[in-house]
Amino acid sequence: MTTDSDAYVRDIERWHAERIRRLIAPEGWLSLVGLEWLKPGANRIGSAADNDIVLAKAPGRLGEIAWGDDGVVSIELAADASATIDGRHAAHAILEDDSHANPTTVAFGTMNFILVDRGGRKGLRVRDSEAETRTRFAGIERFPVDPRWRIEADWLPQDPPLELATGTAIGTIERYPAPGRAAFERDGQRFELYPVLEAPGDRQLFLIFADATSGRQTYGAARFLYTDMPREGRIVLDFNKAYNPPCAFTPYATCPLAPPENRLELAVAAGELKYRKPF
Repeated sequence: MTTDSDAYVRDIERWHAERIRRLIAPEGWLSLVGLEWLKPGANRIGSAADNDIVLAKAPGRLGEIAWGDDGVVSIELAADASATIDGRHAAHAILEDDSHANPTTVAFGTMNFILVDRGGRKGLRVRDSEAETRTRFAGIERFPVDPRWRIEADWLPQDPPLELATGTAIGTIERYPAPGRAAFERDGQRFELYPVLEAPGDRQLFLIFADATSGRQTYGAARFLYTDMPREGRIVLDFNKAYNPPCAFTPYATCPLAPPENRLELAVAAGELKYRKPF
């Protein structure tokens, strides 16, 4: 006989399977092989050693990226580069960064890159679909699914929202609006967390948290969790869906770290465990 608990476990397993599918996709986090910061002005790029940015699998002279005084970043491809811009053969383009829904993608062979902007620093996020981190991925260990870690917390709105200052893996500070607090009791104690809005108009809240398992059983810097918007003064925190940030898999990500407000003195024995690289 199927129970509500069985159905819940199946739902978490489906969620995890979709999470893995996104992770191992050619454009997923496991394909990252570089994060190359640009300097203002001209940046020559290619595999030849005298380029400003050297990419081992690129043509010797892929082209030149210009970061203008007006903040605009553009690329001029070499005539024989055999590269595409957004899937088209073109010689020149303005590079839209990852703050756009569809950042400009420059592709060559199994590799591609997009422009990223982190607090005014501009760089290239480089991917390779044949990266060992992707081709040799062997899965992620998890705590056993436990319905007791699906917590219905009290929602305490905050108006105006708290500005949550969050450090990142590259030493910058990102600021997110936290429209309220999620408060819950566990083992006779009361705990609070601040979910945030990543971008205006988001339909879910984003939680960057650490707990007593961090750095021991789970990734030390943080784990991530998305939640539906609160309803009728309640918000669901399903820690069985807590997952490792991209920085757990690659040194080329720029993840936010758990802010002090979201560091729990509680062992959250749910969700993904520390990633163990297979090589």
